[in-house]
Amino acid sequence: MALIPATILTGFLGSGKTTLLKRVLAEAHGQKIAVIENEFGEENIDSEILVSDTNEQIIQMSNGCICCTIREDLRATLRDLAEKKRKGELDFERVVIETTGVADPGPVAQTFFMDDEIAESYLLDSILTLVDAKHAAQQLNDRQEARRQVGFADQIFISKADLVSKEELDALMHRLKHMNPRAPQRAVHFGEVALSEVFDLRGFNLNAKLDIDPDFLKEDDHDHHDHAHGEHCDHPSHAHEGHDHAGHGHHHHHDDDVKSFVFKSQRAFDAAKLEDFLGAIVNVYGPRMLRYKGVLFMQGTERKVIFQGVHQLMGSDLGPPWAADEVRNSKMVFIGIDLPKDILLQGLEQSLV
Repeated sequence: MALIPATILTGFLGSGKTTLLKRVLAEAHGQKIAVIENEFGEENIDSEILVSDTNEQIIQMSNGCICCTIREDLRATLRDLAEKKRKGELDFERVVIETTGVADPGPVAQTFFMDDEIAESYLLDSILTLVDAKHAAQQLNDRQEARRQVGFADQIFISKADLVSKEELDALMHRLKHMNPRAPQRAVHFGEVALSEVFDLRGFNLNAKLDIDPDFLKEDDHDHHDHAHGEHCDHPSHAHEGHDHAGHGHHHHHDDDVKSFVFKSQRAFDAAKLEDFLGAIVNVYGPRMLRYKGVLFMQGTERKVIFQGVHQLMGSDLGPPWAADEVRNSKMVFIGIDLPKDILLQGLEQSLV
């Protein structure tokens, strides 16, 4: 049986997850989708489009979709769905998991790699994060869960963009970009986003493409390493409303703890040194490392090495061969909470041949 693609949908309360899900569940899109709802969510879909007085855990929709609430843990629910699909009791092509508004998507993502039975049935496609433009600045300032959700994203959808000014939206997008330069951002009205932009994004594919916005890399090209905005960013999105920061941009009231930075080098890595260093780093800082990914130039192989990880889980794979006219180099992006950038950059530098 082909692997069942799974999408994790996350975002703070009020960001529009339910609106997007209702659309997925009610629209005649010709796909059979199983939605797993975390029951503790404040905004249950059930009352609106489902029969609310049923005790059944799995409810069939008129357009062939099914909706199911997590009564126990996610693993059990996923195993149950896969088994019913194998037996022909349920027919669905993909799974969408809605996390609660305050959930950290990390453990949900890890379920797909740590549990062999789940890994044999499902393929984690991507983590989608919804951000509410109207309340995002406050949520990102006040809640680490909101910042984590941005750090984990493969794709960011910004809802309620029509409720803020163009300047506010630009400032928000700038801020999100520096927290997570890998994830494309789109302002959306949920009635209008094409499902092709929601599914089959392959955010967890180990592929040779490392999506980082090229402008993000340009900002600091005089330096050997590119860095994300941190302490010295005086962009308006980082200033708290109501505080006058004129002329003191880099002393702004808050500096996001979820940050990203990029390492680039045209020297090859020594495989053993790099493995030792990354192993040690993941051991110590794993819980604070949200997503990291790289396309590496390794000594001793003519092929690119692709690696990525979530928290303590790290994997690598041989990619395509370097083309004859291609400049061989390594590019890595790390997204995490208060990661010791200097230690990481120095360690990576010391792992080069």
